[in-house]
Amino acid sequence: MQISGLDWLVVAGYFVVLAVIGVVASLKAKDTDGYFMGRRKFGKLLMIAQSFGVGTHSDMPVSLAGAVYSSGISAIWYQWKNLFATPFYWIMGPVFRRVRRTTTAEMIEDRYGAGMSGLYIIFAFVFFTINIASILKGAAKILNEMLGGGYTVNHIVLGLAAIFILYSFVGGLIASAWSDCVHGLLIIVLSFMLIPLGWSLIGGLHGMKHALPSYEFSLATPKGIGPWFILMLTINGLIGIMAQPHMMAAVGTGENERACRVGMFHGNYVKRVCTIGWALVGLMVVVFVKQGLFGAHGLRDPEDAFGFACEHLLSPGFRGLLMASVMGASLASCAALMVDSGAMFTQGFYRRRLIRGRPDRHYLWVGRLSGFIAVLIAIVYAIFFIKRVLYSFLLTETMATYVGISIVMGLTWKRANRWGAVSSLLVALATNFFLYSWKNERLDFWDPNIFLVALLAGMVTLVLVSLLTRPEAEHQTVQFFANLQTPSDVAAEAHLEASADCVNNSAKLELNGANLEVRRQAAENGRQLLLVNLFSLREGACGVGFLKAYREDLKGLLIGSALSVGLVVVLFVLLKI
Repeated sequence: MQISGLDWLVVAGYFVVLAVIGVVASLKAKDTDGYFMGRRKFGKLLMIAQSFGVGTHSDMPVSLAGAVYSSGISAIWYQWKNLFATPFYWIMGPVFRRVRRTTTAEMIEDRYGAGMSGLYIIFAFVFFTINIASILKGAAKILNEMLGGGYTVNHIVLGLAAIFILYSFVGGLIASAWSDCVHGLLIIVLSFMLIPLGWSLIGGLHGMKHALPSYEFSLATPKGIGPWFILMLTINGLIGIMAQPHMMAAVGTGENERACRVGMFHGNYVKRVCTIGWALVGLMVVVFVKQGLFGAHGLRDPEDAFGFACEHLLSPGFRGLLMASVMGASLASCAALMVDSGAMFTQGFYRRRLIRGRPDRHYLWVGRLSGFIAVLIAIVYAIFFIKRVLYSFLLTETMATYVGISIVMGLTWKRANRWGAVSSLLVALATNFFLYSWKNERLDFWDPNIFLVALLAGMVTLVLVSLLTRPEAEHQTVQFFANLQTPSDVAAEAHLEASADCVNNSAKLELNGANLEVRRQAAENGRQLLLVNLFSLREGACGVGFLKAYREDLKGLLIGSALSVGLVVVLFVLLKI
């Protein structure tokens, strides 16, 4: 691709915007609360941008367009795997704020103790490493195609890493969130601007259907992506989302619980819409190759499909916009993950177990440096270990699901304990990797049947081991569930402080009465949470009618389900026109 002076001017403008964001955000990130959590002051728009930006990056159009190029439009379910889980994000959002913690590791320590928290921190660093590496590799593949192979993919990986390290190192989560707003606009443009440019070359949808067999347009095909595959992907995403280590910062930093709900649902829903654009680009490239357009009769790697379309369809100016979009998509996501990894190490481990009582500025610098080290490890992984971006993406999602067993059941079942949590994780992972080794598959491959067997093994293990071993200490579970049952506004905080000071039976009785009153008020206002009262819905309603007590959750679930089903219907109708 010929990169013109106008293209470089657009890219330079993007870098100027990033530099301004980093400098301004650094003025607000003077302590750990500002650097790691943005002081929990993000409004709805910023929360939507943050959820969209953290969950959407440049490896996604690369991996999805490549999957559609190989398998047809049904491969959209690799990214739509969380589509039918998306409505449930509305009821998950407030949970991340009510736990009142900076990281998921701290939440797990509150629920299961230090040992399980330590295991989670290990998982979190593996998750951050693989995800940052996948994002960098995906972006580098696109940029390599755009630049005509003048630079190797690994050289581009190093360049991208250097850029996002600079502004996130000083600006923290605030810089990441603001850059997500810029990146959000760019990625939406990136998702759809290629379609009209290639549409006329293939005769539109009619020409595409004439050139390709009908199964390429089926949302569920005999090529492995049917209803069963889709169902397992949905379950994978529904459980795994609660364990992904960046979710506490991405979702729990809203100025109130409604901002958390709106951000988590709408930010992810916009991503599902953009997915349609990426899939259609993959189909267009299939037609290009089949008809020999641009002199191509095949691709070396299916994941070159998106970059191929960019190379041959974009004109000067638009190429620069695409480069800025690709870099924005990767840089904003990696910046957030870098900050989150620093928070995980500092707040979940270093501050609690290694060095206590130091000034806050000391922990701020530990967070910056530990995040930087996590990125260095990710760069090594990206350069030497990633073969297919899609497989790496699915590997981290599945690992999160096995960790998510203990988190979801720990939120909904009070009898779950640390021994059951540890056992479920070990059994699920061992079952998963043993079965893949037995089938001679890569460990980052994904099979719905193996996933289900490992998931069930982990769930059964958690229940059995928890019932056969001693429950968690009463004071620990009482405080944890008191947090979940109490809305995270100023009026309710006094009851939680009283809970922390509760040391005798008479105080417990007084506290239970106070908490019951707060819960009843929450029920009257429709703010009781379905997720944390899953096995005690009637008790959680506190004498208020079910529909009234859980009004916020139920309304969001209904609207979210309609929007999710509607998106599938729209694509189905489009493909049938």
